[in-house]
Amino acid sequence: MKKSGNGAIGTGVIAAIAASSCCLPPIIAAVAGVGGLGSAFSWIEPLRPYLIALAVISLGYAWYTHLKKSAPEDCCDTEGKPSFFQSRNFLILITLFSVLAIGYPYISSVFYSQETATNEHSASGQNITVAELTIIGMSCGSCENHVNTTLINSEGVFESTTSYESGKSNIKFDNTVISIEDLAKAIEEETGYVVTESQIHEN
Repeated sequence: MKKSGNGAIGTGVIAAIAASSCCLPPIIAAVAGVGGLGSAFSWIEPLRPYLIALAVISLGYAWYTHLKKSAPEDCCDTEGKPSFFQSRNFLILITLFSVLAIGYPYISSVFYSQETATNEHSASGQNITVAELTIIGMSCGSCENHVNTTLINSEGVFESTTSYESGKSNIKFDNTVISIEDLAKAIEEETGYVVTESQIHEN
């Protein structure tokens, strides 16, 4: 594979990863314990369509340079066998990786709950509190699911409804078991997003 093809592969991979940056950083943050990583990449979300187009064009060009026949003057080329990084198998792996990276925001919801998550325990009693958190860093539907999963897995939480468009999460929880401050901390530590405001609603 020619150097131009290798350059196209690199461009395609970088563009594919950047296109999915709305969802990958929170996972990295959860594993590495780095809070705020999700919001650091939220500005890339409006560029997602262009990054996807760049990835497709770059990988398409890489395949074109790989598959096109050699020119007649190259028929006697005595270069040795190409390395793995110049082989078709490598190009296939890179293409599959890029497809998965681009498609991750669409398939990640499979691993989480839906927009509204409810706990199996009944939310009844005098200690039930309804609160609203303002969250920075969410940029797609799977972000909502990530926040809901984090909240509903917290002890004392009965229900969580999150919207990435409004940047709000409404939570119903037992205030004798967990505080709103603890919920905000859980979101920041588990997802990488930043909670900027919390508000308690009257029942």
